[in-house]
Amino acid sequence: MKQLILGGARSGKSRLAEHLTGLYGDRIAYIATADQRHHDAEMRARVAHHQQQRPEHWHTLEIPLLLGEALQTQAADFDAVMVDCLTLWVSNCLLAEDTDVWPQQKQALLDALTKLPTPIILVSNEVGLGVVPMGELSRRFVDQAGFLNQAVAGLCDRVVFTAAGCPLVLKGAPLSHSELPAARTA
Repeated sequence: MKQLILGGARSGKSRLAEHLTGLYGDRIAYIATADQRHHDAEMRARVAHHQQQRPEHWHTLEIPLLLGEALQTQAADFDAVMVDCLTLWVSNCLLAEDTDVWPQQKQALLDALTKLPTPIILVSNEVGLGVVPMGELSRRFVDQAGFLNQAVAGLCDRVVFTAAGCPLVLKGAPLSHSELPAARTA
């Protein structure tokens, strides 16, 4: 099963994705797409928060660019794979020195999703709900993230939009009670 979990910043999307991924077993690969070269203090704090949230026995892979290739070579070794997040990955690809990186990497990811039987849970930000950004690169990012989300959603069995910790299934089977994480108290 392939699942796409969408939402804004601090919407609860990663928490839901982690919970869903953990239901598949103990051999879990967590693919982190953040590129450490772009980390400032605030981003390091976000990464640390995510590291504290997920189970220690999950196998973490840091894959800032070659996501499709990593899924092709790694997914079969695990009960499930979680990718967090597609929008950071889009940024990495768009900022790469080689201008052909983005189209190639996007296609490699889409190809991998169509071929792999391993359950994959992908996290992505919904960035198209706000105003149109002023800068050319920012507009390109919003456009490409939106196009990627549409393409990935088309390949997924389930798509969930998360806001304020509340999941709304947009495509596929409703979430069962066991698929919902416990309510957050703080």
